[in-house]
Amino acid sequence: MRITYRRENNKEYWAKRWDNIPSDYSMENPNVYPLKFAQLTVQSKEGKILEAGCGAGRILRYYANKGYNIVGIDFIGNTVKKLKKTDQTLKVEAGDITDLTYNDKSFKYVLAFGLYHNLHHDLDKAIKETYRVLETGGKVCASFRADNLQTSLTDWLIEHRARKDGINTHPEEFHKRNLTQSEFVSLFKDAGFEVEAVYPVENMPIFYKFSFFRSRKHKIFNEQIGRKDGYELSTLGSFIQRNLMRFFPRQFCNIFVLIARKPDTIKHAAKKF
Repeated sequence: MRITYRRENNKEYWAKRWDNIPSDYSMENPNVYPLKFAQLTVQSKEGKILEAGCGAGRILRYYANKGYNIVGIDFIGNTVKKLKKTDQTLKVEAGDITDLTYNDKSFKYVLAFGLYHNLHHDLDKAIKETYRVLETGGKVCASFRADNLQTSLTDWLIEHRARKDGINTHPEEFHKRNLTQSEFVSLFKDAGFEVEAVYPVENMPIFYKFSFFRSRKHKIFNEQIGRKDGYELSTLGSFIQRNLMRFFPRQFCNIFVLIARKPDTIKHAAKKF
């Protein structure tokens, strides 16, 4: 495990980030993270969905618009207010993944993209809470920032640019945890989940941080467009990233996405004997 530090704490970072962009459009591209993996998990309109860490709302709005019973929570209150103002029909509220207000077995699906790695403390508690609110047989789809070459390079690049801009203070505030695939899987297995699949995924490739490698539509960075479409690279950028992911997926992804199931407790206990 590696910790990423920045010059502002995690909550300040997300409050500022969400304040700087409007509420999301409904996500449209089903071939990229996170919608691609949400669709692998949510396979029926029956049952309730919790999106934990819904942020600016791209996944929440996608499923709400299609008539699914979905609830969103986020720990940034202003983000929740902005979403409610954008669409008063959305079921969204401020919430804490480590201390959920919902009853046991309230949801068939939990979607948690980019959530757990923001926790400095109580990560185990957060995953146990996720387990608690899921129905037996229910599924969680979660992503976690990878501890690998790409995220190390990304962190170096951000610090290099900060120093170039004259910001010399050494960062000391917790920003994110970075875990290896095996560390990520172990957390969910220890909480009682059966892990069905783990995928190395490129959310925002490191090449996207350079305008030269972005698609024409994305040359001028607009996070709202990137979050709706996925962070699209140029033909050259896509070729390089595609081959890096083909030959070195665990080092050139920036997140791992896990899909896990809450098993029948009786059957699960029987397997141990």
